[in-house]
Amino acid sequence: MTAISVSRALAIAAVPVIFLSTPPTTSAQNVAITNVRIVAGGGQVIESGTILVRDGKIATVTGASVQMPPGIQVIDGKGMSAMPGFIDGHKHLADGPTGKAWMQSLLEAGYTTVLIGGGPAEANLALAKKIESGEYNGPRVIPSGAVALRQTPADARAAVQALAKLGVKHTGEIALTPEPAPPQAEIETLKAIVDEAKKVGIQVNVHAVSSPAMVAAIDAGVTRLVHLPNKDWTSYEQADAVAKSGAIVAGLIAFGAPNIDTLSQGPAPVQWPKDNTARFRDGKPWPEAIVGANRDAKGRATGTEGGYTIINARRIWDADPNNHATISYSTDQNADDLVVLEHELKSFSIVFSMADIHRIIGPNAARFVGMADQIGTLEPGKLADIILLDGDPTKNVYEMLKTKVVLKEGRIVVDKRPATPQRSAADAAPARRP
Repeated sequence: MTAISVSRALAIAAVPVIFLSTPPTTSAQNVAITNVRIVAGGGQVIESGTILVRDGKIATVTGASVQMPPGIQVIDGKGMSAMPGFIDGHKHLADGPTGKAWMQSLLEAGYTTVLIGGGPAEANLALAKKIESGEYNGPRVIPSGAVALRQTPADARAAVQALAKLGVKHTGEIALTPEPAPPQAEIETLKAIVDEAKKVGIQVNVHAVSSPAMVAAIDAGVTRLVHLPNKDWTSYEQADAVAKSGAIVAGLIAFGAPNIDTLSQGPAPVQWPKDNTARFRDGKPWPEAIVGANRDAKGRATGTEGGYTIINARRIWDADPNNHATISYSTDQNADDLVVLEHELKSFSIVFSMADIHRIIGPNAARFVGMADQIGTLEPGKLADIILLDGDPTKNVYEMLKTKVVLKEGRIVVDKRPATPQRSAADAAPARRP
């Protein structure tokens, strides 16, 4: 890739850095990020390069020298790495007393796009509107709406039509009975939902936590699966079925894996102290608190969910050796956002390389939420959703926990860099975390 010519350079638009406590309003969408390691998301790494942003979109990504348009806002990325903003394909969000702080926390962790996993469509739309209007500083929130599975096919079609009238493009997670397999009545209703959704342009997201449920969803025409199977081992044949259908599974690879000695704090709905106790994601004792826990003959929770998801993720990934488009990223957890990010990434790192993880949380996650042509990689024409990390995320997952600057469509919405003579104390926004 080559630098754009000066005649096509960015418009002059130097603006002050946004304070963390202030939502973006009039900040420029024309920016140059220089001297930065660029981890583009599709496998390409430029050790020292420049990203030019024009009108909120990426104009140029290059390792060559670039003549800066006069007056453009320049971010010196020396010592930092640029990545696409993180994308969470399934997370339950809600507004309320801590809603504003929660959205800010997601941004600070590096998330620029979140697909809401369920809940009332109207409430999800209202939250998205608060972010779009600038009332809240938060990631791009994609609303979803609930469609019940335990109803007649005709009623399910009507529910899909109701979402379409609201302008909602995603269903919330539709839960199939995992064991021993979904009953035929559920399958018939799901087929009706999928058929009606295709007519009105709605993506159907299905919660399938066993391999039989996953395959049943695929057979019904579903291509977006929430949760890796955590009830059983996915066979080679079942993994092949996912790959051949063009479906993608939105991770939750750490489901069932305990949180140990991690500090979760506000504004997260779920908090727990550092006490060297194994806990489930809701803060309660592991493994008994695991939702729908796998149990032995005596009724004791076994905790096997964590092992199933990790191995199944790799098997489903390997079923698509050419494109590796079968696994995506999501969390479904509501502990502190950095704690959740670390929990998921550590589990991914057991069976995936850093390059694979970048693909999973970048272009694959963008595909899952239906925005592959707009986000997920750093390349010309895409929205300038860019995070700057203090370190080298090609080394290990812990380097992905060091977000310093976040740009959303070219606007600086988080800036945790220290003040310098060039960047006055007034421009250096304080970080929420020390």
